[in-house]
Amino acid sequence: MADVDIAIIGGGLNGVCLARDAAGRGLRVALFEQNDLGGGAAPAAPHLMHGNFIDLEHGNVLRVRAALAERDIALRAAPHLVRPLRFVLPVHAGERPPAMLRAGLFVYGWLAARSPLPRSEILDLTIHEAGHPLMRSLGLALSWSDCIVDETRLVVINAVDAAARGAAIRTGARCVWADRSKVWKLTVVNRGQRETVTARALVNASGAWTRQVAETVLHLPAVQASFTKVSQIVVRRIFDHDTVYVLQNDDRRMIYAIPYQRDFTLIGTSERGFGGDPAMVSAGADDLAYLCTAASRYFRERVEPADVVHAMAGCVAEDRRDGFVKMNRGHREAPLLTVVGGTTTSARLRAERALAQLTSLFAASPTWTAAAPLPGGGFSHESFDDQVDDARRRWTFLGERHAERLVAAYGTRIDRILGAAKSMDDLGPVFGDDLTGAEVRYLMREEFARFADDILWRRSKLGLTMSRPDRGALATFMAAA
Repeated sequence: MADVDIAIIGGGLNGVCLARDAAGRGLRVALFEQNDLGGGAAPAAPHLMHGNFIDLEHGNVLRVRAALAERDIALRAAPHLVRPLRFVLPVHAGERPPAMLRAGLFVYGWLAARSPLPRSEILDLTIHEAGHPLMRSLGLALSWSDCIVDETRLVVINAVDAAARGAAIRTGARCVWADRSKVWKLTVVNRGQRETVTARALVNASGAWTRQVAETVLHLPAVQASFTKVSQIVVRRIFDHDTVYVLQNDDRRMIYAIPYQRDFTLIGTSERGFGGDPAMVSAGADDLAYLCTAASRYFRERVEPADVVHAMAGCVAEDRRDGFVKMNRGHREAPLLTVVGGTTTSARLRAERALAQLTSLFAASPTWTAAAPLPGGGFSHESFDDQVDDARRRWTFLGERHAERLVAAYGTRIDRILGAAKSMDDLGPVFGDDLTGAEVRYLMREEFARFADDILWRRSKLGLTMSRPDRGALATFMAAA
């Protein structure tokens, strides 16, 4: 008998969503990630949980409708991570005709008719606050509701739920060899120790490493998938309200300017072909210049490469909207499922559909993830501020910003961090403004964090503001813990 029903290589969004879904159906699951969860493409994802309005330009009505349904499911499941905002698309004289945009907005609103979010409208930028930071030549804009999401935390929280349902989540575990017969026999180097795991089915969800894993680990022909480098930049906040700006660039691509960690603006994305080592991908000077130039077409405050305080890059599959799911099964051989790419918004549904190709092999429960909250969810998105107020009443020493950050990251699970604390002193040492020893211990104990960067850039974005001495103190604290 095999050790597990399904083994998964890769701890990105596809891998953890599959692990969560399968574990929730009663299957035995093991996931192996060679580094940290969400350390590949997730940091460079566009932070959007949306229907992708501009997809209507290409006639993809069914895709947009499905994405809008998934957006609303995600908003119900994780109201602490998925945040509804108003999106504003200024009408630029040199780009798409206003009538075309209005028609698209009408269809988008019709497809989202059952959504709980506010309806679309046309804005006069000369009087609306959304026009204040923009060029004076911009007179009209389209506005609608969509959502933003912290993708790296979404990855981690899916893994937390998978583990709670019985999945073995192993980070720092690299699959180096696989033998295939009626079962898969995997050789894994797990934090320096070599071990063998057998599985009835194997999923290759290693993202930009898919071809490398296929050739060097699975000994199969390379998967035919091309990858693109996606880059984003972070600058000091260039507008004072919670609006996502959707900017038509002169190459007909859409650039997004998103409120980010209160004091910053995220601008993305730049996309360029990439064929190198995905571990070495980084945002180059050309990516920074492209994004700064695109933003400066719209904002009165010009954005220069020198203003960039942080840049992120990752590799994604070129056809990443729908993703790529392929079953490989020979006679009397254990099945292999390859899952590559796809949008953040469709990840839950993609995992469900991918797993449907395997569940005929197992006695598994029916689909369930569409109605189940993620850890920390279980409240409505309209009551987010109430959650913050409740936290401040229970833990009176919390400042507003601190309480808001904790609720946005952990939702109803903040009691696992704060417990019976009566003061900040009860939470141990403080790193930066408000990262406490108690929070660090929680992240190591329950969210698979091993190193300082796991916390500073993936489980939070506190690396943007934390000083070098505090980062060193955090690393020392984690090593001792």
